[in-house]
Amino acid sequence: MDQAQSKASEARETSQTTAVFLAFLRQGLTAFGGPVAHLGYFRREFVERRGWVSEGAFADLLALSQFLPGPASSQLAMAIGQRRAGWPGLIAAWIGFTLPAAVAMIALAYLAPSLTAIWGGSWRHGLMVAAAAIVLQALVAMARTLARGPVRAGMAIGAAAGLVVAQGPMAQIFTLLAGAAFGYALLRDTPATDAPDLEPAGPAAYRPAVLALAAFAVLLAGLPFAAAALDDPTLGLVSVFYRAGSLVFGGGHVVLPLLESEVVGRGWLDRQTFLAGYGAMQALPGPLFSFAGFVGASQQIAVSGWAGGLLAVTAIFLPSLLLVAGVLPFWDQLKQRPEARGALAGVNAVVVGLLAAALWDPVLTSAVRRPTDWALVAAAYVFLAVARLPPWLVVVGFALATGFLTR
Repeated sequence: MDQAQSKASEARETSQTTAVFLAFLRQGLTAFGGPVAHLGYFRREFVERRGWVSEGAFADLLALSQFLPGPASSQLAMAIGQRRAGWPGLIAAWIGFTLPAAVAMIALAYLAPSLTAIWGGSWRHGLMVAAAAIVLQALVAMARTLARGPVRAGMAIGAAAGLVVAQGPMAQIFTLLAGAAFGYALLRDTPATDAPDLEPAGPAAYRPAVLALAAFAVLLAGLPFAAAALDDPTLGLVSVFYRAGSLVFGGGHVVLPLLESEVVGRGWLDRQTFLAGYGAMQALPGPLFSFAGFVGASQQIAVSGWAGGLLAVTAIFLPSLLLVAGVLPFWDQLKQRPEARGALAGVNAVVVGLLAAALWDPVLTSAVRRPTDWALVAAAYVFLAVARLPPWLVVVGFALATGFLTR
């Protein structure tokens, strides 16, 4: 009897992991528009359509991903996968979401000389118009839930105004910390979640979490010394991308200057090839950190080609995987305290403001080039919010339409 129950449990876990992989593979194939737009895709798919996490749990995980360094949308994907299917689900979500863009960028590395001719700006413009509508839809839905009442609404508006004026990763971190402080002081009466999505973690969950955090710290400190001591170009490549994934706050766009100084400064790639690859990444779905695949496959100092690309992608995402796995069990326990719930409510309120500021810059400032573009954004929003068309269909339709109309 026990053996039969064990086999049934294993089959159920395998089925859940497979479902997580396929769900995020779909997102990796269709989630255009960059990390801010991914939040809208994820909310629609995993909160509204599949019901894998509640609105409150989605906001909790989003706040956690904003606090951690690295790609926020990928960390949110990993956290949702972990919620659904444990550690296997976390890894399955990362692979599914990252794989399409990583493979595409590695393949594009072989076409680097002609990248500029292949990717026209008009097609990318259509993608950004659709992305703006997706972000707007997510902002409206999250504001209704997370910025209710005068205190939270005021925090969201203040955060948005502040981040429009003072941009950058440090401004985002300060805003999140300020939201936590105001929430701690003003929102401690926030009720606990009526139906938690996950049972409180026990001692068995803390042990692997501590090991993950220890591995993160050891690799961050040890890889540069190991690469220098052994004079190994492959370890040097891993060290550069692991450090980029560990120290970048603010999402995929922020990694550009850090990688450029490391990669171009070391002579691994010329600046023109580097920027051409980064431009191509904007027209692809999935996480922007997949750009590492292009750099790893293009450079000729260490192992290159497909092996170099996969190594670079793994190295830049590994810190996020270790951090999410290490912090999430403690996060679940911490948010049960009244003070922590108040702080978290404050963070969630300013996350709405952060999303609003990101909608303005870089999303709308990149998508709206002329007055008629406002009409295109409004039309895309109507297709999404009123007609309820699938986001991927709106994205592809607008990309094709703008591409043909501006030829």
